[in-house]
Amino acid sequence: MTEPPPQYRRRWRHLDKSIILWALLIGVLLVLVVNPLARLFLASFQSADTGNLTLANYLTAYGRSRYIEALGNSLVLGLCVAVLGTVFGVPMAWAVSRTDMPAKGLVWAAILGTFIVPSYLGAVAWILLAGPNAGWLNRVFIGLTGAQAGPFNIYSMSGLVLVIACYSFPYTFVFTRSALDLISSEMEEAASTLGAGVVRTTLRVTLPLTLPAILGAFIVQFLEAIALFGAPALIALPARFQVMTTMLWQFFEFPPKVQVAAAYAMPLLAITVFLFWLQRRIIARKGYVALTGKGGERRLVALGRGRWVMLGYCLLVTSLSFFLPMLVVLQAAFAKAWGRGFSLDNLTLNNLRFVLVDQPATRTATLHTFVYGGAASIIALGLAFAIAYIVHRRLVPFGQALSYLAMAPFVIPGIVLAIGFYAAYTSPPLVLYGTAWILILAFATRFLPIAYANSDAALRSMNPEMEDAVRILGGGRLLALRRVVGPLLKRGLAGAFILVFIPSTRELSSAIFLYTTGTQVLSVLLFDKSDEGNFELLSSIGLVLVVGTVALVMLGFRFIGRDFMLRRTAP
Repeated sequence: MTEPPPQYRRRWRHLDKSIILWALLIGVLLVLVVNPLARLFLASFQSADTGNLTLANYLTAYGRSRYIEALGNSLVLGLCVAVLGTVFGVPMAWAVSRTDMPAKGLVWAAILGTFIVPSYLGAVAWILLAGPNAGWLNRVFIGLTGAQAGPFNIYSMSGLVLVIACYSFPYTFVFTRSALDLISSEMEEAASTLGAGVVRTTLRVTLPLTLPAILGAFIVQFLEAIALFGAPALIALPARFQVMTTMLWQFFEFPPKVQVAAAYAMPLLAITVFLFWLQRRIIARKGYVALTGKGGERRLVALGRGRWVMLGYCLLVTSLSFFLPMLVVLQAAFAKAWGRGFSLDNLTLNNLRFVLVDQPATRTATLHTFVYGGAASIIALGLAFAIAYIVHRRLVPFGQALSYLAMAPFVIPGIVLAIGFYAAYTSPPLVLYGTAWILILAFATRFLPIAYANSDAALRSMNPEMEDAVRILGGGRLLALRRVVGPLLKRGLAGAFILVFIPSTRELSSAIFLYTTGTQVLSVLLFDKSDEGNFELLSSIGLVLVVGTVALVMLGFRFIGRDFMLRRTAP
């Protein structure tokens, strides 16, 4: 029998190794993505007692009016948040991108700060600001007017909408500004030449060109609002109304009703998948926006005195989302009693010392937060880079399937993913519940799409001919990865690590379902301590999270650039 030529033998040996890696990655993705979702879907049709297939879970999940009401509340919440977030974000994006408004750097920094602050910490801050009677805004109003009570009550649907919108409008800002930066001024100047004013030109020419981006951001904000757990739990539950995520959490009160929770989570997953598909379709239509801006010149719109009006609007929004919340968090974190106000005799470092040094639970939770976040980031980045490399280098047939699996968690709300992990890994053959690994793997899965998107972008930026040169000179693929690919992509991969690490350290929606007393993290500890009403301690825990995040962002500035967080969030 004639042996194949040496070049074919080498090709098949290379293909065999690639197939082994491909099969290994498929196995890991089956464990992280497919198995939890499959077990979640199966559990929704299983009887808790016998394990037989049944529709009883769906009848239970949607057989009571309060369960249906919670679903309706979530849809109303998502719609109102998306509308308010659009009202907040679009004018700010236009002002920063297209006008001569002053202090753009300050506005940009405040929006970056809004990205950094977790929404549940923002909810704590707004409880301090607008809690009935005791909140700072109500106290100022009472002091100025002599009224018996203040007008603000954060414990309401409108209060919850405001809090979530304050921390989701940056999506609209980033998406819209990215689109505006691609549009030249030629058509706007043509409209002005024909007699159109600034307002009419903006409404009739500029904004229609960015409509796909605005609609895409609208959908992202809607999905963010209906999937959040922390802010609704802190505000909606004391206000005595439910949304889907808080109802799912209550299904896990002892004894946990995993099958009913799985059935109740199915519509949330279906809504998310549909709207994500719709959002992708809308974003795909942005091509005509990009074409208008190729090579075009962008001239800033002179607003005259109106530039101070726009600055005032931007500072109002960023005050609601960043300046006022962080001010009250800092005041409470360094106060003996936050209600005593700003005075030297009320200052103390005991709260932070208690969180970081004296209290074992907070010290342990801090350690868990950063260790779990770091481990999850390494796993997600390693897996994502391997998948992106296989896909880009076309090492195996059907490698594109790996990219679809890597991006699948993007359409899975964190709370649904957590229920899937609970259903999959609380029983043999692989029991992870009660260990740190279930949190680490859940975080890695939750933010795998971020790692993959950035790894994919990094590989696209590199010319493969440099890698091919190493192999032509006799070096293997591993040598090329170590000597060429790694050094060239280290900055981008470092940024990807930070972008996964930051949300991993503050993730609450997944952690609240999967932690045990021995694996508590800071986000869960902050939520648990909210029942005690110790806002000094809550603010201190939140401040530790924010300071840790700021340190990582500063590191990202050094490696990638000043706007790496916002730039990589844009479509």
